[in-house]
Amino acid sequence: MKARVLWRVAVPLLFLLLILMAVLGLRSSKRSAAKSHNPDLEYLKAVNSVAPPKDPELMFILMTQFANSNLQGEGAEFFSARLREFEPKLTPIQKSLYLGIIGLLRAQHASAVPLLRRYRYVKDTIATLDQAKQLSGGQVFVVNWIAGVVRSELPGYFRQRKAAQDELTWCVEHADKPPHPAWLREVYFHLGKLALNDGETAKAQEYLRRSGYTDFDHPITLATPFSEDKASGHAFVPRRITEIVAGRVYALSGFEFTEYYFFVSKDRQQLIGIDAGTRPDFAKGAYEALKAYAPGLPPLTTVFITHAHWDHVGGHSYFRGLNPHPKFYGRGNYQEEFEREFNGPEIFAKQYFGAQFNSDDVLSYKPDIVIDKRTDLNVGGSKVELIPARGGETHDAMLICLPDERVMFMGDVIMPYLGAPFAEEGDLAGLLDAIDVVVSRSPQYLLHGHEPLTRNFTSTQILSHLKTDLAWLREQVLTAIRRGDERAAIHEANFIPPDLLANQPDAYQAYYILREHVIDRIYDQNVGYWEANLQGLAHPGRMDRAELLVDYLDLSESQIAKAAERLSADGKYEMAAALIESAEARFPASDSLKRAKRFAYLKLMEKNQNTDPFKFIIYSTRAGEQTPQINAEVAK
Repeated sequence: MKARVLWRVAVPLLFLLLILMAVLGLRSSKRSAAKSHNPDLEYLKAVNSVAPPKDPELMFILMTQFANSNLQGEGAEFFSARLREFEPKLTPIQKSLYLGIIGLLRAQHASAVPLLRRYRYVKDTIATLDQAKQLSGGQVFVVNWIAGVVRSELPGYFRQRKAAQDELTWCVEHADKPPHPAWLREVYFHLGKLALNDGETAKAQEYLRRSGYTDFDHPITLATPFSEDKASGHAFVPRRITEIVAGRVYALSGFEFTEYYFFVSKDRQQLIGIDAGTRPDFAKGAYEALKAYAPGLPPLTTVFITHAHWDHVGGHSYFRGLNPHPKFYGRGNYQEEFEREFNGPEIFAKQYFGAQFNSDDVLSYKPDIVIDKRTDLNVGGSKVELIPARGGETHDAMLICLPDERVMFMGDVIMPYLGAPFAEEGDLAGLLDAIDVVVSRSPQYLLHGHEPLTRNFTSTQILSHLKTDLAWLREQVLTAIRRGDERAAIHEANFIPPDLLANQPDAYQAYYILREHVIDRIYDQNVGYWEANLQGLAHPGRMDRAELLVDYLDLSESQIAKAAERLSADGKYEMAAALIESAEARFPASDSLKRAKRFAYLKLMEKNQNTDPFKFIIYSTRAGEQTPQINAEVAK
C-alpha cells in the first residue's frame, strides 16, 4: 500500500521534472541561437572548417571561445563533426587533440544534460579522454593537461581521482613540454584542490601559491603567457633570452612590457641595442640579465630607436649612464609622437607599465643622431640599414635591417592596434607601405617590438597576404561607413577576405588578431563625433545612465545584479560589465554588484587571454586581478 502511494506521488513529480527539463532545454537552445551571432566565433569556426589547422593554437582559441560563451555543447558537436570529416587526413596526435578538446567541452556541458542521461554522458566523456590519451601515447602535454583538469573536477563516484593525480603530476614532471610554462598554472591549481579535498591543507596552499591564484574560488581558466603586476605592469611571456643568430643576435622577452634586442658587431668589439624599454629599472634588469647569460660581451656603443613610444625609450637614461656612453639614433619627428601619446588619457600608462612608471623618463629622450632618410651604416664591420617608415603605429617609425644576417627589427610597425587604442594615432596606409619595404628585403627573421607580434607575424609571406587582406578590409569598412552602418554592425558583418580561407592558412590567426582593431581605427579616423546611430549628439555620463536605470526604470540593486548575472550566463560579458559600470554610481557599496562586475571582467580576461593582451590588461585592472608570471625555472 505504502509503495503504491509513493508511486502515485512519484509519477507526477517525475512528469513535472521532465517538463521542467524540457523547458530549461528549450530556454537554453533559444539563448544559444541568440549568442551565435559572434563574429569572432564565426570567423574561428570558418577557418577551422577548411582543413585541420597547421597550427593547433587555432583549435584551442576556438575551444576557448566556445567555452567562454557558454556554448560548450555546440562546441563539442562542432569539433566532433570536424573529426569525422578530417579523420582520414589526421595523424594519431592530431586525433588526440580533437578528442581532448571534445572531452573538455563535453565535460563543461555536462551540467546542462538532463539528469537521467548525465551519468552515461559523463562516462562517455571519460572514454573520449581515455581514447585521446591512448592515441597520444600519454606523451602530449595538452592532452594530459585536459584529461587531468577534467578528471579532477568530477565527483568522487566516477573514481577518476587517481587518474587525475597521475596526469597532473606527469605535467609537473614534464614542465619542458607545454607550449609555455604558464600552462602549469591550472596544473598546480587542480593539484591543490585535490590536496585540499584530502585534508592536506599545507600542501594545497603550496600548490595554490605556485599557481599564482589567490584562492581556490577562481571561476576562470587561464592558460596564457600574459602576466599582470601592479608594480611592474604587463609582460607578454615568461622571462627568457633567445639567441636568434648564435652568439650574435639576442632577444630578451618577458622582462617587461616590451622586448629588448642586442646584437654583437662582426668584429665583436661593439654591442648594439634596439630600443630602450619603458623604465630605467627595467632596462637595467634586462641588460644585467644579458651580461649574466653571455659573459664577455663588448661594451654597448649604439642604440637604435624604432619609434618614440613610452615603452621603447623610457629606459634610455640607464643606457646613457653606462661607460662609455652609447649614441642614440632615432627619427627627427619623435616629438610629434610625444605630443600624440601624452595628450591621451594618462590613466592607462600605469596599468600597462606599472606603478613606478614616470613620464619624465620618456620625455627626457632625445636622439643624438637624427635619421630622416634611408641611411647605411657600418658598425664594427656590421652592415646596418636604417629605413624610416610612416606607419602603421606611429609616423616616426624606423625599420632596422641587418642584411648579412637577414634580420629585420620591426619595432611596432605591425602593431595590431595601429596605435595605442587610447591615443589618436596610427596609419593603415603607412602599414601597407612598410610591408612593401620589409618584403623587398626578404629577411629570414622578423623581430618585432613585442613577443606576440614576433610569434604571430613571422614571415614576409604572411605580411604579403595581410597587405592584400587589409586593403580589402579597408574598402569594406569605408563602404559600410558611407552607408551609415554603426560600428557594431561592421564588426558583426564578419568580414573575411575572399582569398583567405582558400589560399592563406598561414594568415588565419594574423588577420584575426588585426581585424577588430583595424576596423575600429578606420572607423575612428573616418567618422566625426556625430555618428550615424546618433551617438555623440548628446553626452550622457555615468550618473545619467544610473538615473535612467534606477529613477526611471525603477530597477533595484538586486534586479540589476540579476540582469548582469543573466547576461554573463549568456556569454554577454561586455554588456554585463557596461550595465554594472552604469549602475555602480547609485550603489557604490553594493557587494552583489561588485561580485557580478568582478566575474564579468574575469570572464573577459579569459576570453582575450591569448589574442588581445591590451584588452586583457584593462579587464585585469577592472577586476582587480593580478596574474603573476610563471617562469620556466620556477615551474620546474
